[in-house]
Amino acid sequence: MAGVSESASVLDEHRPRTYEAPAHMAGYAVPEAAADDSRFAGCVIASMPRSRVSFSSILLTLPENRRRSVNISDLRPFPSQSRCVMGGRPIRRDAGSRREQYCSAGHPGSDQYECVRGRTSELLPEASVGDNDTSSADIGNRPEMTERTPEIRATARMLARYREPDSARGVLELAITAVPLVIIWVLIWAALDHGYWFALLLEVPAAGLLVRLFMIQHDCGHGSFFRGRVANDWVGRAIGVMTLTPYDYWRHNHARHHANSGNLDHRGSGDIDTLTVREFRDQPLWGRMLYRLYRHPLVMFGVGPSYLFILKHRLPVGLMRGGWKPWLSTMGTNVAIAVLVGAMIRLVGYGPFLLVHLPIIVLAASIGVWLFYVQHQFEHTHWSHDDNWNFHDAALYGSSHYQLPGVLRWFTANIGVHHIHHLCSRIPCYRLPDVLRDHPQLAGVGRITLLQSLRTVRLTLWDEERLRLVSFGEAALTSTASPTPAAASRRGR
Repeated sequence: MAGVSESASVLDEHRPRTYEAPAHMAGYAVPEAAADDSRFAGCVIASMPRSRVSFSSILLTLPENRRRSVNISDLRPFPSQSRCVMGGRPIRRDAGSRREQYCSAGHPGSDQYECVRGRTSELLPEASVGDNDTSSADIGNRPEMTERTPEIRATARMLARYREPDSARGVLELAITAVPLVIIWVLIWAALDHGYWFALLLEVPAAGLLVRLFMIQHDCGHGSFFRGRVANDWVGRAIGVMTLTPYDYWRHNHARHHANSGNLDHRGSGDIDTLTVREFRDQPLWGRMLYRLYRHPLVMFGVGPSYLFILKHRLPVGLMRGGWKPWLSTMGTNVAIAVLVGAMIRLVGYGPFLLVHLPIIVLAASIGVWLFYVQHQFEHTHWSHDDNWNFHDAALYGSSHYQLPGVLRWFTANIGVHHIHHLCSRIPCYRLPDVLRDHPQLAGVGRITLLQSLRTVRLTLWDEERLRLVSFGEAALTSTASPTPAAASRRGR
């Protein structure tokens, strides 16, 4: 109880306060150097649109102990498309006067400044490293994570120095991925004359390179691959044509995934559908059969990935009524894909194009979904309800460290270091190994080897009592011992 009281007092000390600032600062974000508390860096409540100053002031959200003025030369543009999703706090849109009041928490991690239910999914400004810094060696095991939350936050602040992208390194990483992919594609096409089975051998490295391209697109979505937002966005959109993934639509869903990962009350945003044991038992027979089918490996890693990338991404599923932007992203990507496919068919022919490219797409899609699965669907992952959910706990303990051999780490662009990525999503993929090198104690958190990852396939349900993922068989054994009230009611009818 003492620990809870101490944490509450710390939160009260840093509770946001609002201060008036000159009107010429409208549409800008608070710089990291102006906020002592990392939760408020990059955040603005703006009561006017950027394009037209029609009010006398804006409100800057700053901690109570920070009353100094902000140097306007240090401010960053606050994107006009900023929006709050899933009912963040507070928000107001008035189409008539075009007035917008943005959330008091933004999303500086991907330069979208999106508030997701009042939380930020990037909390790691360099300026917050200092008095409260704590060694990441103090991070405890999963059972202690509630008490260790301050240490996790301190570790997050410590990781801020790895956030700075290197544009030259980004160009190099992009070149050594895209150029070999084109070369191997041509080699596969040329090998068709010498037997298709020989050509199929080259499909594997080609699929690996396409996965790596997707990981670069993923970093662009977080604004971490290049220094500039324009470079990140347009490279991400271009790669999206190759990966069959509408960039802006995917980026929106992925931001929601980061902000709600491990939250049982906000599932369904870019994650693997996961039921609790109790929810599964309360399902009717057809519901349990459908969930079993969805969780079957042939569906999860075979049919499902192909459906996701080839068919589902052709429409803004989940955002059909989300305005014109999701439609522009998906339809624009579809048009670009049609143009590219049409040009390739005209160049090499319909049959050869399908024989070369379709296996690459199918295999890369399955690899991508497998990686995403292992990153969050492991036995001792972290799930909790909204009242007990904590961003830092969910980031560090709800994401795995998938320890792969060196070659596979390169093809997957270090995405296996996923617990660090969720803790600080602005760290570029090419700097994640630096974190583990400088802080080896983090390597053991959520560590899963290649062999261990194969055993996660059987884990399908979250057991709220044992706080771990269990198999259908384990859930059945538990249900015979203690049936739920709903199940007991059905049996009594």
